Amino acid sequence: QVLLVESGGGLVQAGGSLRLSCAASGRTFGLYSMGWFRQNPGKEREFVAVIRWSGDSTRYADSVKGRFTISRGNAKNTVYLQMNSLKPEDTAVYYCAFEFGSNWLANPGYWGQGTQVTVSS
Repeated sequence: QVLLVESGGGLVQAGGSLRLSCAASGRTFGLYSMGWFRQNPGKEREFVAVIRWSGDSTRYADSVKGRFTISRGNAKNTVYLQMNSLKPEDTAVYYCAFEFGSNWLANPGYWGQGTQVTVSS
């Protein structure tokens, strides 16, 4: 079992920055990937970014490339999402995700509770 706890959401003006954090606890060993998805009411949850267990392989959604950076903390069970140049369309509930193996979060088995990010224009 893996427990994910997110923090760092909030309200920011367009062009501003926020950093999300996700701490994983429980059975967090072996090969795994962690990352972020986001969702708005009535829409499907969409992939944002992922980092693999080694910490040196990342992928991003095209909509956030060059603006968001995913990284792993010194403790490998912590992941961050630095969000710069935020746009109103980045507004969503952001969910931390965890998946055993190295499949780039194709089918996460664990989710955080979500943290709201609101970008005002």
